[in-house]
Amino acid sequence: MHGVMFDSVFVQIGVIVGLAAAAGGAAQLLRQPLIVAFIAVGILLGPSAIGMVSLRSEIELFARLGIALLLFVVGLKLDVHIIRTVGPVALASGLGQVFFTSVVGYLIALLLGMSQVTAIYVAVALTFSSTIIIVKLLSDKREVDSLHGRIAVGFLIVQDIVVVLVMIGLTAFGQAGDDVSMSREALKILLKGGAFLLTVALLMHYVLPRLLHRLARSSELLMLFAIAWAVLGAVAGEVLGFSKEVGAFLAGVSIASTPYREQVAARLVSLRDFLLLFFFIELGASLNLGTLGAQLGASVIFSLFVLVGNPLIVMGIMGYMGYRKRTGFLAGLTVAQISEFSLILASLGLSLGHLQQETLGLITLVGLITISVSTYMILYSHPLYERLAPWLSIFERKVPHRELDSQLNPSARVDALLIGLGRYGAALAANLRERGCRMLAVDFDPTAVQRHVRDGYMVHYGDAEDPEFVATLPLTETRWVVSTIRDSGINNSLLHGLRQQGYRGKVAVACSSPRDAIRFEQAGVDLVLIPYSDAAKEAADLILADAESEE
Repeated sequence: MHGVMFDSVFVQIGVIVGLAAAAGGAAQLLRQPLIVAFIAVGILLGPSAIGMVSLRSEIELFARLGIALLLFVVGLKLDVHIIRTVGPVALASGLGQVFFTSVVGYLIALLLGMSQVTAIYVAVALTFSSTIIIVKLLSDKREVDSLHGRIAVGFLIVQDIVVVLVMIGLTAFGQAGDDVSMSREALKILLKGGAFLLTVALLMHYVLPRLLHRLARSSELLMLFAIAWAVLGAVAGEVLGFSKEVGAFLAGVSIASTPYREQVAARLVSLRDFLLLFFFIELGASLNLGTLGAQLGASVIFSLFVLVGNPLIVMGIMGYMGYRKRTGFLAGLTVAQISEFSLILASLGLSLGHLQQETLGLITLVGLITISVSTYMILYSHPLYERLAPWLSIFERKVPHRELDSQLNPSARVDALLIGLGRYGAALAANLRERGCRMLAVDFDPTAVQRHVRDGYMVHYGDAEDPEFVATLPLTETRWVVSTIRDSGINNSLLHGLRQQGYRGKVAVACSSPRDAIRFEQAGVDLVLIPYSDAAKEAADLILADAESEE
């Protein structure tokens, strides 16, 4: 009876969700990443421990749907203009990191006594980073729209395309015995890819804007179409010989230029996060710990290379291209782990007879180590940068021309320096400008910066959490520094940077709770803004004033 009960799909899913919620709650209390907790639940429920996760097809279905929605939402945020903006650095960083990592990884594998074929597989497996995990972490930190977030997502997509091409090539190599067959397969893929991109472009221009305008009359129908479009895009990518990830991403890009992308993205977040839970559970359950002990030494060497070497490679490339060391560091941390594609690649090599089971175990262990450690590195990237910044100057040119707009004139005179151009910040900026305020605005979203520059504002790209950027602000002649960002950590970093620079003007910060407001008032902030609460009080005053005048 016990075995029959756990053979039920419904019971199994219920147990998984319950344990994941409990593990997530424990992780939150211990201030640990949720992703690590979910992977640990997968290991517990997998064949290495309890062995309850046996109906893999259902769990895999939920995981694949979550992946499709995740990449679809990423595509929604990357319209064609943004892709053009970060395209060169994404392409150079992605391809450069793949090349250098594979070369160095190959040499390390040979030094450890591996055969050439095995060394090639291991080296290639080390080059790919998990788009799914990185985008989830960047989304949780609200850094997908930052400059380093956009660059990271860009070169992760480049990596995904490369790994698809590698797997297609290996499959063709395993099935075809001559060069003619491989050439024919490569030509077929190029033709399919071109046709796929052309179809997406035509739909973007002629079909989807009008269709979405009609569907938007019903929010339920709009969301149903968005989910169906994401899944159909993933299906098209897989059918054409690419991947679900690439197909879902392009489906998102296809409607990113429409006015409905923000509504769709916001409504899909909860469903995406729920379905992604099953991806992390599946990832943990797929790890066979029994075969990993013999590979511990080699796995530590390769893990250190991925955790340290990959970020250094990206930092070197981005520094050479003219980006600041902080941007390169934050983007570089996103490649400090190997991907689920690495495990798929190793499984493919095993099925083709190119690899032994021990090599699959090695790559699996490297994946477990790097995914767990890099999650902490990304979540605590800003404190980590502050500690390492003095030693990272070799990765920055004397004039980081790609971010030259951040180097402001310290003697410029402004009445208010406004940090953050979200909804509240943009509304405040408009009101200040109407009242003749000399204002300089700062935002970390390159798209928001360009949009407000076109509208006639004086706006520069910059991250208020970066103490080096705070040093470039025109603080000497500034009367007010106003942060409309309601993140207490960022505002605390900003206050610390202002004190370091000896700023003597007034400071206003936004926050989301009365408790934070009390803390900032005690810290010496001149004005605390609670956006929605302040607006509600002002509206109530106006209503009551009008009512009293009628009496």
